[in-house]
Amino acid sequence: MKIYNSLTHKVEELVPNEAGRLSMYTCGPTVYHYAHIGNLRSYIMEDVLEKYLRYTGLDVKRVMNITDVGHLTSDGDTGDDKMLKGAKREHKTVMEIARFYTDAFFDDCAKLNIKTPDVVEPATGCIGDFIKVISSLIDKGYAYEAGGNIYFDTSKLKEYYVFGDFNEEDLEVGVREGVEADENKRNKADFVLWFTKSKFDDQELKWDSPWGVGYPGWHIECSCISMKHLGERLDLHCGGIDNQFPHHTNEIAQSEAYLGHKWCNYWFHVHHLNTNSGKMSKSKGEFLTVSLLEQKGYNPLVYRYFCLLSHYRKSLVFSYENLDNAKASFEKLISRIAAVVKDAVGEVDKAEFARLKAGFDAALGNDLNTSLAITAVYDVLKADVNAATKLALIEDFDQVLSLDLVKQAKALNKAQEQENEEIPVEVNKLVEQRAAARRAKDFARADELRAQIEQLGWLVKETREGTKLSRK
Repeated sequence: MKIYNSLTHKVEELVPNEAGRLSMYTCGPTVYHYAHIGNLRSYIMEDVLEKYLRYTGLDVKRVMNITDVGHLTSDGDTGDDKMLKGAKREHKTVMEIARFYTDAFFDDCAKLNIKTPDVVEPATGCIGDFIKVISSLIDKGYAYEAGGNIYFDTSKLKEYYVFGDFNEEDLEVGVREGVEADENKRNKADFVLWFTKSKFDDQELKWDSPWGVGYPGWHIECSCISMKHLGERLDLHCGGIDNQFPHHTNEIAQSEAYLGHKWCNYWFHVHHLNTNSGKMSKSKGEFLTVSLLEQKGYNPLVYRYFCLLSHYRKSLVFSYENLDNAKASFEKLISRIAAVVKDAVGEVDKAEFARLKAGFDAALGNDLNTSLAITAVYDVLKADVNAATKLALIEDFDQVLSLDLVKQAKALNKAQEQENEEIPVEVNKLVEQRAAARRAKDFARADELRAQIEQLGWLVKETREGTKLSRK
């Protein structure tokens, strides 16, 4: 597989350190609130990537952190503590907030068919690992104590801005939201590894350390959790593009200073989901969640499909009009697959299967082009091959796409069969009598007739178009 490596700014062949096995780390959520659909775009694309790597035959081990301590709103060392902010908002403890929103996150993932990683590790479970690495960085001269906190000294590195997209001016006060002056730092780019003195006097989660009672900075957790479960050499690290700096930049700095060698070979960054007014966030406009989309009548898989129609390295603009267009397209696709399901008899044509599968592989194997992968599904539907071959291909592709294509097509066929089922004369007579009773405002009689209809195995539903019947 070829993939765009954010570190080198090139599309490169993805070659694992160990043949046949690939280690994959993805930055997880900070569990202080519900994930919005912009956050979830990254997890959807990472899910497709993981599933495609497995589809090609690689043995993938994927690890993800849960940030339940230490994440500040500036994504640096300043601003409000996100977990503490959530606890104050809801009058709960930080751990109560963490448990609730961790469960909510994975509920959303299940609705979007996002696979749970092989290892999910909360930051609070690795305090000993953080202390071990920070102690080593101090011993090696890469970290220093100032004002009660432990900082990483970026001046000791040959190169800090390894992604090449940022510079020291990005850390100027006022340039980025939440960037504030920290007089303890020797250099503007230095970052906190461990807090013992912070502006959060009411911080709930604190631990003993060689430097006093305190808590870890955000950046150290991903390095340590990755090394704990995936070893010293990581193949692939994923996350949203907004994590590239300073979070991923700082991960590389501290990991390679600690290890003494290159840490991660490939970096995969998913670009923003924007609204017409800019980047989606929890603090701007309508807070768009999976639950909100459901309340508005959208199948969560319509949103997954919407994301797959665009390349992960392009910003995607969300609007309800755009989502409605994706919904109409998705429903037409399911309808076409439903026709294939009805006709799927006979043997699979192995030669045609291989030919059409090659188009799907070519799309995802070239920097995860999910839009062309969807086109490959349509190519199957248009192909001059039997329905059994088409169905086998669609089921094969959906191992990666995870849109429940055949499952939803079968459900559509079943619903249509029920709708078209001939209604017995006896039931029709009772429906007519019930309609007459309702017109006469004899609602007690209407209820009796409804009960009789249900005893015969039919459900009555009143709609704008009139009375509808369906099988129980």
